[in-house]
Amino acid sequence: MSRAISRDPDRLVLFTDAVVAIAVTLLVLPLVDVVPETVRGHGASSEVFTEHKAQIYSFLLSFAVIIRLWLVHHRTFEHIRGYTRALMLWNAGWVLAIVVLPFTTEMVASYSSHDRFTIGSYIVNVLAAAVCQTVITVIAYRTAGVASEEDPPTIDAVRGGLSTVLLLVVALVLGVVFPAVSYWALLLLVLEPLVSRGWRFAGL
Repeated sequence: MSRAISRDPDRLVLFTDAVVAIAVTLLVLPLVDVVPETVRGHGASSEVFTEHKAQIYSFLLSFAVIIRLWLVHHRTFEHIRGYTRALMLWNAGWVLAIVVLPFTTEMVASYSSHDRFTIGSYIVNVLAAAVCQTVITVIAYRTAGVASEEDPPTIDAVRGGLSTVLLLVVALVLGVVFPAVSYWALLLLVLEPLVSRGWRFAGL
């Protein structure tokens, strides 16, 4: 592990939050374009919704995914008072995964919900963010000078990260092998507390 930089990570958090805000904004832009397209096609106003269900679904899916990833990231940094170069690099990886999500979201909206490649690409994107987040948590948990002395990250946070990664790997396999399951496989993430409890009982 590299030596911790004893500096408030607020600038890092603010930069990351700004990227998240931009990514969420980009998600809605394809929906904004739907309105003038419908008008030019002389469609009824209701067709903005009825004829673009895939775009609306993909927007809501990715909005929920990004907000969940951001909340976990935000909670982690509440327990951090310094950072290392490694932490900054893994945080950059997390940011990259968030930035790519609007792209994979557009694929979800444009291709069949049973398209294996699209399902795999989207879940791999989310998995990449979860892996980066878990490594950030491990660095904060194990590296002296990174964790807050008053309120350090707990082993439960590490277990939660590992559980999320494991469940996303299972969701990836299910989504690709059984494309009819599609993105519903991501609902496995609700089992994260249960899996985390299993790590605890196993002594890990």
